Amino acid sequence: MAESRMAKIPGSLPDLDRARKDGVFTTSSALAGMTRGALRWKIESGRWQQPCRGIVVAHSGPLSKEQRLWVATLWAGPGAALGGLTAARLWGLRGFDDADDTIYIVLPPGREQKSGRPPLPLIVHYSRNLSQCDVHPGRQPPRTRVARSLVDAASWRLSDRGAQAVLAAGVQQGLILPGHLARELDRNTQVRRHMLMAQTVGDISGGSRALSELDFLNYVVRPFGLPMPDRQVPRVDPNGRRRWLDALWEKARLIVEIDGAGHADILQYWADMDRDNGLKLQGYSTLRYASFTVRYCPDYVASQIRMSLRDRGVEC
Repeated sequence: MAESRMAKIPGSLPDLDRARKDGVFTTSSALAGMTRGALRWKIESGRWQQPCRGIVVAHSGPLSKEQRLWVATLWAGPGAALGGLTAARLWGLRGFDDADDTIYIVLPPGREQKSGRPPLPLIVHYSRNLSQCDVHPGRQPPRTRVARSLVDAASWRLSDRGAQAVLAAGVQQGLILPGHLARELDRNTQVRRHMLMAQTVGDISGGSRALSELDFLNYVVRPFGLPMPDRQVPRVDPNGRRRWLDALWEKARLIVEIDGAGHADILQYWADMDRDNGLKLQGYSTLRYASFTVRYCPDYVASQIRMSLRDRGVEC
């Protein structure tokens, strides 16, 4: 009789609460629908599990990705939000799937970390500038908004290049406009790498969307004193197709294209040749460089561009 009575207890938990938290509860919310003895029986019998102090999960199997996120945020307590790359991935950022699947949590200052840390790859950051306006009011589990997520993710990366990659990918993948990133940086001037990120966002606003294009500015154009090109310039080829040029010096009618790994694909290679031929017929010359060459042989790239510009009447 006792076991039959206990089997019905989970049905008394609020359905909305169960759905919203994917079957993850704080102990206090679970006790709102069952007795302490019934909860203890669920855990000790192996029907439920307790990944850390104060948190229970309404099954005994492996935790799903969503459940791991809920365990982390509920453990961190009120005011906690998923942040950085964790939040950015939830907003749709691709290409930054860390091997250890680290969960980033952001908290307001003055909060002490709780004991009984969950067995998760969890990193907690504290922010003096975290307020309700930084956290999306409707998305669950709680997470920082897109601009804040990307800026934090860039700030927390191990390298400057990694920080630039996050910002460029966020814009390139259509998650955010450069102006929104700029406003977030204006609001949070003490963030780590602020100057680098502000310059990067400015470059993105000027047309550099890929990390290889940012490298071209930072490794080749600026250090070697080349004239600043126009970037991501639209041109219509003789067949009426709209083409986007990585870098263009219109006065010299010189184009530079930075090719990543995707350009090694045979179909892309043919498309590149077709575009270059069409532009050649319009009087433009094209120099193409692998992104690897831009990063590791910038003097070689800069010398060829300088020679080409001078041959076309542009002093540099």
